[in-house]
Amino acid sequence: MEVLILRRVLVSFLLVSGLAVAAVPSPAAGMAFRVIVHHEVKGARISRSVLSSIFLKQAPRWGDGRAILPVDQSVRSDVRRTFSGDVLLQGVAEVQLYWQRKMSAGVVPPPVKASDEEVVAFVAATPGAIGYVTATAPLPDSVRAIELSD
Repeated sequence: MEVLILRRVLVSFLLVSGLAVAAVPSPAAGMAFRVIVHHEVKGARISRSVLSSIFLKQAPRWGDGRAILPVDQSVRSDVRRTFSGDVLLQGVAEVQLYWQRKMSAGVVPPPVKASDEEVVAFVAATPGAIGYVTATAPLPDSVRAIELSD
């Protein structure tokens, strides 16, 4: 009940402040993104729950001990809205509120890139990196897509 009230207050605030509020897409809406990793990251699949933990910085290391370095897309991008709804199970505004609370505790959110190309470049150049791009984004050999599982 408290979550519903908080959500209504947040939506009201966003509407009054003139910010656009996008509906959280359902997982059944189809996958409009691909998860990509640096070519040295092991494994071919990742669960939604682990991916969510990574992007909320609750899982700091890969299985081999290497630091996980997630990278986000712009809050204005369609792919970010889809990723947030499908993986984080929250709207972009809710995720921003999460990061405001975490930053006050000293936790830094993932860096944000403005385009698929910038995300690909970051992941390609950063061992341990993980990001997401639109499903049709071209990928060089220095990054690879991994399968998202439930």
